[in-house]
Amino acid sequence: MNHQKIILFISLFFFFFSCKNDKLNLSDGYLIEFDEFNLISSHEKVKIIDFRKPELYKKSHIMNAVNIWRTDLENTEYPYKGMMADKLQVEELFSRLGIKNDDTIVVYDDNGLCDSSRLWWILQVYGYHNIKMLHGGFSLWKENHEVTTEIPQIEKTEFRFKKDPVYNSHATKEEVFQAVHQKNILLDTRTQDEYSGKRQKNGAAKGGRIPKSILLDWTLAINYHGDKKIKSIEKLEEVYKEILPYKNDTIIVYCQSGFRSSHTAFVLTEILDFKNIKNYDGAWVEWSYHEELPFEQDSITTIFQ
Repeated sequence: MNHQKIILFISLFFFFFSCKNDKLNLSDGYLIEFDEFNLISSHEKVKIIDFRKPELYKKSHIMNAVNIWRTDLENTEYPYKGMMADKLQVEELFSRLGIKNDDTIVVYDDNGLCDSSRLWWILQVYGYHNIKMLHGGFSLWKENHEVTTEIPQIEKTEFRFKKDPVYNSHATKEEVFQAVHQKNILLDTRTQDEYSGKRQKNGAAKGGRIPKSILLDWTLAINYHGDKKIKSIEKLEEVYKEILPYKNDTIIVYCQSGFRSSHTAFVLTEILDFKNIKNYDGAWVEWSYHEELPFEQDSITTIFQ
């Protein structure tokens, strides 16, 4: 074995040894690519979350992944669906999933990171930043990587958030109502049919939009008909520059129930470096439920989903 091969062997040995025993050394940002994920997926301080419907998880998933779905992150104390789970509820969920306070969560979905972004956003509110989102999703992963039907054994933990909630990225219906009468920008990240009122999705009390809203479908940020990865910074700048030319503006994003808007909030804050982005947690579901709140509608046609 020549000198260069010896050095390479020693470097690889220490790299893989450190991955199993020492602190994780991860790239910056909340996105993680397949190559990096492959290196750390079996680390004892990595917890993998499959954010898809339980029936899909049971058919196949990434090795050692545990499953959550949207209802796990929903506060059921409201008369309408979609409000984010409170702090205690998330702590209990993570404890059941066997997540420890110093673990790094890697979450994946099969929806262009839409669902993963909702978890990312909720954890920003509760001050937990050890989260990565697998860029590319499950369908792309299984094309060239191993998947399984084996359900991992979970040892319950006592997970607790170490910080108090920070609501600077969170908008309430009261703040949105004020924004309707001020200069703040309201960004609707749903489809054209939802925005116009032609399509009323399940959970909403009526179709339409919040007054003064600007439409920008969240899917414009990803390769929707391709690998569903987030587009390059250059292409994202082209998507947003005419509608949102100033990165210091206060912008409130919303959708049907806070998932698609969480994705847009992620793209704007973490990739394009916008400074004042708030996600309206209640979204159109909550707004439509309150008859006293103003709304706009271009179509009388209503299609339920």
